[in-house]
Amino acid sequence: MARTRARSPVPYGCTPHPGGSGMATEVTDIPDRRRYEVRADGEVAGYAEYILTEGLITFTHTEIDPAFEGQGMGSTLIREALDDVRTRELAVLPLCPFVKGWIQRHRDYADLVYK
Repeated sequence: MARTRARSPVPYGCTPHPGGSGMATEVTDIPDRRRYEVRADGEVAGYAEYILTEGLITFTHTEIDPAFEGQGMGSTLIREALDDVRTRELAVLPLCPFVKGWIQRHRDYADLVYK
């Protein structure tokens, strides 16, 4: 059974920033704001908004701060958000074009898509 109860902000990953800049990234689910955030060295670099219902998470919008564009933040954000979704046994409805395209390029996440 999928969990849909309210959750406190939970970080899901703290990893070195791709590209070797030494910048650390962290992805956190912020249930009160209905979004996952990616932080770079503690600064919010972007977010993916969602709607959570019983057994389903619908990603509606993803945005990366222009200062962080082209640095892999969007990919880090979506990969870690989907990894969390997988552990929560939720299906994904990717209405957001970025999330939809990311899943199409990373077929190992296609099993999460709601059918």
